[in-house]
Amino acid sequence: MKKLLAALLLLTGFSLAAQAEKLEVAATAVPHAELLEFIKPALAEEGIDLQVRVFTDYVQPNVQVSEGRLDANFFQHQPYLNEYNRSRDANLVSLAGIHVEPFGAYSNRHDSLDALPEGAQVVLPNDATNGGRALLLLQEAGLIEIAEEAGITATPRDIVSNPKNLRFRELEAATLPRVLGQVDLALINTNYALEAGLNPTQDALVLEGPASPYVNILVSREDRQDDERLQKLVTALQSDAVKAFIEENYKGAVVPAF
Repeated sequence: MKKLLAALLLLTGFSLAAQAEKLEVAATAVPHAELLEFIKPALAEEGIDLQVRVFTDYVQPNVQVSEGRLDANFFQHQPYLNEYNRSRDANLVSLAGIHVEPFGAYSNRHDSLDALPEGAQVVLPNDATNGGRALLLLQEAGLIEIAEEAGITATPRDIVSNPKNLRFRELEAATLPRVLGQVDLALINTNYALEAGLNPTQDALVLEGPASPYVNILVSREDRQDDERLQKLVTALQSDAVKAFIEENYKGAVVPAF
């Protein structure tokens, strides 16, 4: 009898697994993939087999969703998505806002922005929106002034006042933590800062406030935005359990946006 019961349970397990609908989502490792892994059990109960594909760059997740190889991605904010759609003639859409990762400036050489020397070397992300975001943060901190018309896609060419003659270099966002010891200041996206073991609320010399407009979003193709699997994913990501997980695990380095 016990053997029969075990066999029935095993068969039931296989049956449920076979019925589960696969959902493949691209994400950067921290915190995006961690949040997706956290909600996997809840989605499994909804009949969704969530498969998380971790990427280390900001281009391929959009390319693969655009081409239909993956169902959705979770790594970017709306200004970045807008720029991607414009530059690639793509039509990806936001399904929901999940959290904010306050952007920060870090240094291994100096303990304050005031301590930055004349001609200090500063590295920024080389994509248009995050590079502009970095410059706007430095402007808010009083280090530089940017031409008003430059907006969120400002580049070092748009700097109109630079009292310390800071020298700017643009690099791929994922590489910035690795060069932190070689420069005076690095403007680093929080997901990459967390992956590198930095604590934004303790280590950043300046950090965006909680009113940041750069909410991280779940993204898919326009023709898939009504997909029931994706709607279940949105519900899971915007749950009270996820909010509590964010607040408990990231201590202000990641802030819920729902």
